[in-house]
Amino acid sequence: MSEPNSIQVTLPDGKVVPAASGSTPLDIASGIGKGLAKAAIGARVDGQLVDVTRPLTADCVLEIVTLKSKGAEEIFRHTMTHIMAAAVKRLHPGTALGVGPVIENGFYYDFGLPSAITEEELEKIAREMEKIIAEDSPVIREELSRDAARALMEKEGEPLKVELIDGFGDPRVSFYRMGDFVDMCRGPHLPRTGVLKHFKLLSVAGAYWKGDAKNRQLQRVYGTAFASKEELQAHIDFLEEARKRDHRKIGKEMDLFSFHLEGPGFPFFHPKGTLLYQTLLDFWRAEHRKRGYVEVTTPLVLNEQLWHRSGHWDNYKENMYFVDIEGEGYAIKPMNCPGHCLIYKNRGHSYRDLPIRMMEPGRVHRHELSGVMHGLFRVRTFAIDDAHIYCAPDQIQDEVLGVIELILSTYRTFGFSGFRIELSTRPAKRVGTDEMWDKAEAALEQALVLARDKVKADLGMELPEHAINPGDGAFYGPKIDFHIKDCIGRTWQCGTVQLDFSMPERFDLEFVGSDNAKHRPVMIHRAAFGSFERFLGILIEHYAGKFPLWLAPVQALVMTVTSDQNEYGREVGKALRELGVRVEEDLRNEKIGYKIREGQLARVPLMIVLGKAEAEKRSLTVRLGNGRNIGDLNLDTFMEQVFRKHFREVPQ
Repeated sequence: MSEPNSIQVTLPDGKVVPAASGSTPLDIASGIGKGLAKAAIGARVDGQLVDVTRPLTADCVLEIVTLKSKGAEEIFRHTMTHIMAAAVKRLHPGTALGVGPVIENGFYYDFGLPSAITEEELEKIAREMEKIIAEDSPVIREELSRDAARALMEKEGEPLKVELIDGFGDPRVSFYRMGDFVDMCRGPHLPRTGVLKHFKLLSVAGAYWKGDAKNRQLQRVYGTAFASKEELQAHIDFLEEARKRDHRKIGKEMDLFSFHLEGPGFPFFHPKGTLLYQTLLDFWRAEHRKRGYVEVTTPLVLNEQLWHRSGHWDNYKENMYFVDIEGEGYAIKPMNCPGHCLIYKNRGHSYRDLPIRMMEPGRVHRHELSGVMHGLFRVRTFAIDDAHIYCAPDQIQDEVLGVIELILSTYRTFGFSGFRIELSTRPAKRVGTDEMWDKAEAALEQALVLARDKVKADLGMELPEHAINPGDGAFYGPKIDFHIKDCIGRTWQCGTVQLDFSMPERFDLEFVGSDNAKHRPVMIHRAAFGSFERFLGILIEHYAGKFPLWLAPVQALVMTVTSDQNEYGREVGKALRELGVRVEEDLRNEKIGYKIREGQLARVPLMIVLGKAEAEKRSLTVRLGNGRNIGDLNLDTFMEQVFRKHFREVPQ
């Protein structure tokens, strides 16, 4: 039992250290050793990150955080946002501070500036940040009443901070000071500005205050920071590799797609992009047909009363487009599910019909703000990799397991080996009863447990433990989300399985059971890609445009050295097309080196060079993607030893 004015502090190794109430984590670290005290940048108290100087007033579990600790970046990147804000205020007096959170692999701060910051000025801001770091000022936390906090921010000329304070419910507001700079913040922060020096400012973008297009437009400066110079350089190298793989850049180089002012957020797919899109769609259809799915097509525009019935009107209206037809309201569909319910309801069903697996790569439209659109990753129209399964309650486990197998098999085909799984539970804004949600969440949890053995047996893959993502379910049901990892380590949320007890209720869907009584089916929403557009963007970056042969929009490029070989080049192109090869011919009067470079830029996997010798021998010289040349092949040998060898077979 603790003495009066004393507390018991439990360390990670289980050792209990007595301390005076009001002691700080730094005091405890000093008692353990000078080295630990010097390295301490913060602490976890009962699992929560705090400043290393925060007083401890009750018994607790304490972990000292150093730059090498897991989660330390939350502290040092947060401090770096303040250092960046202080630098911007020095260079641009009159700047209004917005918010500056830590994000994955970095941080940003939103500024209301008297004049715009350009990309070129980032280096100037970075130099000012280096001066602040060199000053090594203590970072001091203080708390004020709401009224005092408001007065301070008014004095500092921070109208956006005043607006935030007016929306707070807490009676006290915390601030952090470093030198002559003060900012409102929950913390925690580094003890001094000079603790960390390894940072880089990355880019400038526009942002609306509070994410609302009706509010003031601010400038957002992005940056990153790491515990060591080596880690920072590794991340910069990673960003450079990601920049090279940008699907917008590669899409332009390969002539796959474009965007135009006449349709912002609406992608235009060019012939090669359409070929790629169609190949992906053909694969998707074949995989689903093998598993008993039937394809349907539903209208693009449907009466708004349907969306009232489905729940989208109350929960998704702000993301929808509407039209008037003969004085009556209609909506352009943002999802396929209500239309599929109408197809199900069109005739009666017996338990013998179930499960019904209904697929549709249906085009949908969703309103996105212009500031968040990003290539194929965030668009206003796309085709959902969509299907809905109508099943009896006792079929849920088998159907969810089948969907998981389909999703993981799909990822393996495209070379995605790493992934993580999240179970997202009920959000605050939702439809359906708590009893429905309890049943749905429990069913998905159980399916994930059962899937481990099945996936290992059927696919030879280890299913990782799933994490719980509270409150992030769809408005109509909980969901399992699959996050894939690409070849440079980035993660993307793609596949999803969503269990829905509510929509069958809203549409009064029924089936006749073996007892001749009417029962309510369960609806499973699911996708493997997410959307064709976004998944295509991910694939472009994953492969850096160098698609496997079966997926490449142009599989072979026939190039002639001089115009004397053009007739033979046309013969070869025609013969390859008849054999099913997607081939193009480059018969231009250009140097062969130029043609090869053009083919490399277009990421064509097989380049066939035809010169005088090849034309005389009726042979082919083939240049592979790795630059290796293979010569003196006839057409049959090319197809068997080169094309088929490099063609990744996919299920048909």
